[in-house]
Amino acid sequence: MDSEKRPANVSIFIQTLDEEANLAACLDCFSWADDIVVLDSFSSDKTEEIALRYGARWVQHCYEGRAAHQNWAMENIPFKHPWVYYSDADERVPTALAEELMRVTSDTSRPEVAYRVRRRDHFRNHWIRHSTNYPLWIVRLFRPDKISWARKANPVPVIDGPVGELQNDYLHYPFSKGITDWIWRHNRYSTYEAEESLRSLNAGDLNVSELFSSDRVTRRNALKRLSFRLPLRPVFRFLYQYFVKGGILDGIAGFHYCLLLTIYEYFIVLKIREMRDSGEANRLGK
Repeated sequence: MDSEKRPANVSIFIQTLDEEANLAACLDCFSWADDIVVLDSFSSDKTEEIALRYGARWVQHCYEGRAAHQNWAMENIPFKHPWVYYSDADERVPTALAEELMRVTSDTSRPEVAYRVRRRDHFRNHWIRHSTNYPLWIVRLFRPDKISWARKANPVPVIDGPVGELQNDYLHYPFSKGITDWIWRHNRYSTYEAEESLRSLNAGDLNVSELFSSDRVTRRNALKRLSFRLPLRPVFRFLYQYFVKGGILDGIAGFHYCLLLTIYEYFIVLKIREMRDSGEANRLGK
């Protein structure tokens, strides 16, 4: 697909915070789009300069958790087109997926109001297929008036209408800014996950039947709620990702990634204990 902008029914939505290392490569994937919106959380690097150089619309808003941030965007940003494709700066959209986006959004006979897309996660340029539960389906294409999100970390979409699935994958490079950045981000995410864990435990919202649902997203969310209740949660996470899901087949990259996930789970466990000791857990139950 050439770089000339073509008529499209889809706007591009990208969230950023100090993404000068990633943003240009991400925007290169959308050379065909005529409406790109960058929602920034007050970056201190050259993110704005790069976004404006590519002709993107620049919007800034204080970050208060992923779901709240995305909900604010859907309610306050006037997108040019009826469809929105959401991308993080460390993600890439291959040509085949871009062509599929334009094809499905131009077909007005389709009943779907959102589409899931498979994500391919990479660790130091290695696709870690098994460690990351591939195929992991994430809602990326949607009508902004038909979607909202819940949860601060790993938000769950709430969609008013049928959801479809696209055939082509998008690429994700979560370590593109190094291990230090990954740990910094997951330290923040672990606070959100600790809060969500306590809310789930206080609400008693585990529905065992959902573990056997025919819908893969429902099963995944139920499995996450189950994990909140397991003893030795970090150990189970490593065993599950490395042996049950086959992370061992991803070689040394898979081992390192599964170990990092275990550390992330340990952060969550420690923060849950800290919140309980401080009395904050009672507030989250209200």
